[in-house]
Amino acid sequence: MGFFDFVGDVIDSAADLAGSAVDVVCDAVDVVVENPGKTLLVVGGTVATGGLAWVAAPAVAAAAGGAGLLGAASTGTAISTLSGAALTNASLAAVGGGALAAGGGGMAAGSAAIAGAGAIAGAEASAAAVKASS
Repeated sequence: MGFFDFVGDVIDSAADLAGSAVDVVCDAVDVVVENPGKTLLVVGGTVATGGLAWVAAPAVAAAAGGAGLLGAASTGTAISTLSGAALTNASLAAVGGGALAAGGGGMAAGSAAIAGAGAIAGAEASAAAVKASS
């Protein structure tokens, strides 16, 4: 197999992947057009639960950190031994992949991860509820 054959195979694979992605998007658009009310309910549930998870992220992270699920802070102190704002901040940073100074995503990434998980849970729950009502 020559270099140009390899390049041709890569281009063909990329074209197949792009075609598949277009098919998925077209199918999704068809579902939205055919079911606008159901789509609005699912989107509303996703936004609501994601927003609630964003607001609750400090409490969720602090509960996980206090329970000993998150290990140590970037300072080396066990998160479960911390309290108050230090517990919340260290827990959010741990969920976000570590402190910014240590190369992690920090507290913002931790909040985003918890909010994203909440939004995914809301999307699944609202989609299941809409599907069950059909």
